[in-house]
Amino acid sequence: MTAAWHALDRLVSWPDLAEAQPSCGIGRALRSTRAEIAHFHSGHSVDLHLTAGTIRRFEHDLRHSTAIRLVPGSHWVTVRLECEADVNLLMTLMSAALQAHLARPETVAGVPSSRCNDRREAALSHRARL
Repeated sequence: MTAAWHALDRLVSWPDLAEAQPSCGIGRALRSTRAEIAHFHSGHSVDLHLTAGTIRRFEHDLRHSTAIRLVPGSHWVTVRLECEADVNLLMTLMSAALQAHLARPETVAGVPSSRCNDRREAALSHRARL
């Protein structure tokens, strides 16, 4: 079992999370009552919807983590999961994401407030090659 699927197995037991179809159509997702929180796109990475405010608050630490990829303008971070320490980091960030979403005004049910990084990374990589 890869680190991402191990993390997903742990997170589906959290009472504030439910498994759902990801709005991007790739992989598996977890959502709270208010929004999609995580997209598991592969066995080694997870996009986590932290919100812009939470990313700003923790940006210094996030930028220095080798497990985190920030995409400019995105409210999501990509967490690379290769070991138990990365899974523990994801658990901590998931808690921060849930708190951030509970503090936000409710959005329209079922409509993501922003796209995950899966397609954005491909677009940024393509632009960098041009």
